Amino acid sequence: MSIELREQSVNDDNDVYDMLHEIPRDENGFINGCNGRDLESYKKWLIKSANISKGIGLEDWMVPQTIYWLYIDGIPVGYGKLRHYLTDKLREEGGHIGYAIRPSCRNKGYGKLLLKLIVEKANEMGIEKVLVTVMNHNEYSIRVALANGGIIEKVTDQRHIIWIECTPGL
Repeated sequence: MSIELREQSVNDDNDVYDMLHEIPRDENGFINGCNGRDLESYKKWLIKSANISKGIGLEDWMVPQTIYWLYIDGIPVGYGKLRHYLTDKLREEGGHIGYAIRPSCRNKGYGKLLLKLIVEKANEMGIEKVLVTVMNHNEYSIRVALANGGIIEKVTDQRHIIWIECTPGL
């Protein structure tokens, strides 16, 4: 099995477009802004997302974030967003990392793998620990975060607030 985590590019192709159409638009609080877009709109979204990763064109509520695609054997199976830092609002909902696996590729351990790889990217950026906020009913994602060394800080009415150390070997 070949595993590759690719940073989103303005040149991403139809294989990513197809994956994004399979992942629901809003599932368990993860927003997939590409679901339902036509191909031309998708290409514009790629450009906008690449700019956001560099801090260009941010709206008041946004922070820079980098998008990564998880490829298994040359096929995109999921994606994640790594926010470069947190605001007060992101500390309550959103966190540093959000991720999703396309429905046809679930229950194969790809969520755990994707989160692990994105935590490694956060470490490379100099982030010491990342926050993952997970809806209380999303037990699978809670287990994924805990399997990656996550520690539950608190549980609110809606979310588990989970921190993961980025330092290798912890």
